[in-house]
Amino acid sequence: MKALQDKIRNEGIVLSETVLKVDSFLNHQVDPQLMFDIGQFFAAAYEGEGITKVLTLESSGIAPAVMTALALKVPLIFARKQKSLTLRDDLYVEEVYSFTKQVKSEVAISRKFLSQGERVLIIDDFLAYGEAAFGMARIVEAAGASVAGIGIVIEKSFQSGADKLKEAGYRVDSLARVAVLSPDGIQFVEE
Repeated sequence: MKALQDKIRNEGIVLSETVLKVDSFLNHQVDPQLMFDIGQFFAAAYEGEGITKVLTLESSGIAPAVMTALALKVPLIFARKQKSLTLRDDLYVEEVYSFTKQVKSEVAISRKFLSQGERVLIIDDFLAYGEAAFGMARIVEAAGASVAGIGIVIEKSFQSGADKLKEAGYRVDSLARVAVLSPDGIQFVEE
């Protein structure tokens, strides 16, 4: 997706060879037109797949996921990282490791929002080692639902997440596949 690649090149900040900061359009401030276009892209890619729900992990995945759910005309569920007084019982819970935050978190979804037989599209902002995607997939499968695919906004292709997910049998669609992060610039796989 050229518009996304341009945005990454123009506004992304390379913090290290493994960390890309995109807080001007995805992770803090959100570019709604870009998120709309991302949602349209994922919806078109999964048209005819019988998607019944879109699933993401709070919080940075919510913007692209809600636009995808809107385009598909299905509900969005987001896995919560923090338990609250209203989200305590009857949960699907998985532990996931965040590469960016360098912490393990328990993520939870209320069982009432995910049912057996559903077809779920997982959407996430970044893919590094696949931990978040695998955690969300385990939740979907624990509910007796199936993962139709995993849509990623930015894949760090130099890390093993996409390969591991594909080896496990999941369909992975990434909009921007970063090959190299360096102070000299960002290179994409397609280049």
